[in-house]
Amino acid sequence: MKKMAKLGYLLYGTGASKYSWTHPDAQPNAAIDPEFYKRQARLAEDAKFDMMFLADRPYAGKESTFHYLSRLEAITALSALASLTTHIGLVATVPTSFTEPYTLARQIASLDHLSAGRAGWNLVTTRIEGVAQNYNRDSHVPHAERYEIAEEFLDVVKGLWDSWEDDAFLFDKASKRFFDESKMHTLNHVGKYFKVKGPLNIARSPQGAPIVFEAGDSDAAINLAAKGADAMFTATPSLPAARALYQRVKQEAVAYGRSKGDILIMPSIVPVVAKTRQEAEEKYQMLVELACIEDAIAQLSIWFDSFDFSRHDLDGKFPNVEGFGKSEFLHITEGLKKMAREENLTLRQVAQRSITPKSVFFGSAEEVADTVQQWLEEDAADGFILGHRAPNELKDFIELVVPILQDRGLFRREYEGTTLRENLGLRFPKNRFAAGKE
Repeated sequence: MKKMAKLGYLLYGTGASKYSWTHPDAQPNAAIDPEFYKRQARLAEDAKFDMMFLADRPYAGKESTFHYLSRLEAITALSALASLTTHIGLVATVPTSFTEPYTLARQIASLDHLSAGRAGWNLVTTRIEGVAQNYNRDSHVPHAERYEIAEEFLDVVKGLWDSWEDDAFLFDKASKRFFDESKMHTLNHVGKYFKVKGPLNIARSPQGAPIVFEAGDSDAAINLAAKGADAMFTATPSLPAARALYQRVKQEAVAYGRSKGDILIMPSIVPVVAKTRQEAEEKYQMLVELACIEDAIAQLSIWFDSFDFSRHDLDGKFPNVEGFGKSEFLHITEGLKKMAREENLTLRQVAQRSITPKSVFFGSAEEVADTVQQWLEEDAADGFILGHRAPNELKDFIELVVPILQDRGLFRREYEGTTLRENLGLRFPKNRFAAGKE
């Protein structure tokens, strides 16, 4: 059987680039406009997308992508969409570093019941140092410890979601039995970071448990995803990198006693698609020219370890930067040097493209569909989370690419079920306490 693509849409307000809001067709206040969220939700659900995915961070600074300066909180926004949609999943990003497991478990479970089994949680630890200062802390917890906390946090949340067995609530008026006491379970968790008694004061999910996404590509993030997530939200820039990550996560999941099908790998992509490749090039060039050149040069200087680009002609040949560049940005700097060399680009062109990189999902509708198919068939992805830079990119992808994928048998024409778990093809999870009775 052909692998069917899973598709999500990243509700990114004005767009993924800092200057997407300046596009002639952009709505600058989209991230706080309920009507924008409604339009995008209806568009994605009519196209049979699996989910709406809402990234979030509890921080704003002068350096932030403008989308993050003024936006709706994720669970609140998705709860509003729950009553306006019937099948599409609703995935909210909430960091484990700045909330409590009981609070998060209750919020996501509530969203799940509001949507009749379509909720998901995108687990992040958040790397942004400034977030800590919004939560009564002077500094962030170190990376390794953040993931220790996250692993325990996830275990507690899952345990709380199993507080009630599926048929625990009887509502039997004749016998005056509201619930079966033998099917209510107290977690009594006492760990290194959390002490949580339980039970959770809400019935078990219609889909067994909300879907857990994990975002991040560090060793710790990969380990956490393989051990306990239902899906992984990745940012792999190329087919070889995506294929390697896909194999690694699946193999580590098996090592934890799971099957390869128990976790889905869904890279984020920012496609640029049009009827012809030439039209796609024109669309991309407009996006490139939106960027502020001063910001682009400043970003280059960060990646190339304070190389002084200001001494060089913007419209001259890209300068020799050999020996410059931090190891953490090596994959970026090597790619930029290769692009500049092969295409004989100027400093201005490299700077503009660096801040608005061209996606590999680029070109005519057939070309983009071919790339989607290749990633699926070569086990680089189980699906994709679509972001956008141009305001109408979701609409263009739906009108141009989705029909081709459907004709090739690579994407659904109708939803398979009513819950997010059913539509993603993931197994209904056993209640950990009920399983212990067997």
